[in-house]
Amino acid sequence: MNLEQIVKNNLPNSQKGRVANYIPALGKVAPKQLGIVVYDLKKNNIEQAGDSRVRFAIESISKVITFLYAVNQLGMEYVTQHVGARQTGFPFNSILNLEIEGDHHPLNPFVNAGAIAVTSLVKATNSMQPFEQIIRFTRDICHDPQITLSTEISESEERTGDMDRSLAYYLKAKGMLKANVPLSLKTYFKQCSMMVTAADLANLGAVLANNGIKPWDNERLISSEAATYTKSLMMTTGLYNESGKYSAIIGVPTKSGVGGGLMTAVPNKYGIGIFSPPLDKSGNSIAGLSALNELSQKLKVDIFRY
Repeated sequence: MNLEQIVKNNLPNSQKGRVANYIPALGKVAPKQLGIVVYDLKKNNIEQAGDSRVRFAIESISKVITFLYAVNQLGMEYVTQHVGARQTGFPFNSILNLEIEGDHHPLNPFVNAGAIAVTSLVKATNSMQPFEQIIRFTRDICHDPQITLSTEISESEERTGDMDRSLAYYLKAKGMLKANVPLSLKTYFKQCSMMVTAADLANLGAVLANNGIKPWDNERLISSEAATYTKSLMMTTGLYNESGKYSAIIGVPTKSGVGGGLMTAVPNKYGIGIFSPPLDKSGNSIAGLSALNELSQKLKVDIFRY
């Protein structure tokens, strides 16, 4: 498998997208970048190419991690009472699905309203605030103790996060958010601003692909039920409004983030991490998805085809 060639083939596609400049700190990121990392579960090794060691903001891929941590802490039944598991049909930061559907909880944990609701479930302990717990879990599941918070990005998120504030206060007003709104939002902005690499995302994908067991030390970190449920969510809602399209084209559970990351879990085979900052109109890495499509074909991992 020639990952360098895949990078070369797909890097030009980055010119078709734009970085997430609606968050000013993300607008400073150099656009012409593409990194790919593949964690092979059968060989228990990693291959990487391109800008695979560049650190970038995890953004919405953190929603996967916080969901898994909340399930670990509170149980699947409790968490799924507060957030659903179906596609919304609206942009990830829209309030319309909450208004139109009239449900008593957000429709899934990967839209912003659902992610804020899940983040609010994580309770402070005597020793750690919610974000401290989340970043510690992130370092564990991504197998990277060097993951840190970018204060610049979190402050930029907070300054421009009026839509997320409106979602949080709407949830609070409708009785869907039991926690303190300012603390929940601060935790949410911080979790989105953790700095990761494509290798970190490949490790996260490998844990999910390996049914909740960390392949590097064979210790179970999350339940098999949580891993399976999360991969299903990634397949149906992980790429926002493009989820159905790419389920048909690429056919592997994937979650995107507006920092340019893609995290893929190919059941029992691979964890894949990709980074390329320019985004399509739905907020997904444009060169990253074209590279993932080529990689899926070469590895023959489309779960609907092979």
